[in-house]
Amino acid sequence: MELNGIEIEDTFAEAFPIKIARVLITGATKKWALVAATEATGFGTSVIMCPAEAGVEKIVTGNETPDGRPGVYIQICTFGYKSLEEQLLKRLGQCVLTAPTAAMWNGLPDAEKQFDTGFKLKFFGDGFESETEIGGRKSYRIPMMEGDFITEHSIGAQEGIAGGNFFILADNQMTALAAAENAVDAIAQVEGVITPFPGGIVASGSKVGSINYAKFMKATTNEKFSPSLKGKVKDTNVPADVNGIYEIVINGLSEDAIKNAMRAGIKEAVTVPGVKKISAGNFGGNLGPYRFNLKELF
Repeated sequence: MELNGIEIEDTFAEAFPIKIARVLITGATKKWALVAATEATGFGTSVIMCPAEAGVEKIVTGNETPDGRPGVYIQICTFGYKSLEEQLLKRLGQCVLTAPTAAMWNGLPDAEKQFDTGFKLKFFGDGFESETEIGGRKSYRIPMMEGDFITEHSIGAQEGIAGGNFFILADNQMTALAAAENAVDAIAQVEGVITPFPGGIVASGSKVGSINYAKFMKATTNEKFSPSLKGKVKDTNVPADVNGIYEIVINGLSEDAIKNAMRAGIKEAVTVPGVKKISAGNFGGNLGPYRFNLKELF
């Protein structure tokens, strides 16, 4: 199959279940909402070594927030609800409560699973905090040096999916990067998903385990998709005219959200001259139960 004259490989992206909390952070300006959101989602690229996968989902205007100020939705993802609750308290307490003009709201108010994160953060007020209602939401005012920090009582979470992906194979590194940037910009318009790696782009696509260092490495380089090894590795997946590859990894609240994100990202990636092929990463179905077949997206 081809899209815009670019080969779409007959393969699938393999993904796995994860727990996802969704938080809305508002600020006096979009800049300060983004500052808090960026800090709260730091060190959140991959659960291989990070305590959570996290990222910015979307930016909204004051017409869509409880306090009428610009806001940013973020997602924080871990394998279990206990660890997710811990990450929420640490990240929101240390990175949002401390951020200038920031406030914190429930991004999944209708979810069955709710954490009392805001209730726990209120104790920073040392007894001077007070309960309030803003936009119909039970919240707390925590007096601080800059004024009052506002936090909603609960943060919702639900079952989600991690690891949706596709690979962009191009004639050189900068072409692949330009295509990946286009893809991430398109995905940013899709509700319910994040691209947790730096700038939304994975430079270090990996495989589970190791050929040579299995005793101490949980994941290592995906040598079959490494351009500098295409003449050295048996059964390489890198065509002769490809010298740059980037991966886009997508986490989301549903299968449809990830499919929409993959479709949007691939459509934009193949508009860049020099892109040679679109592929995806999987482990034969051994990593997770979700399969996103590239051809079925179109």
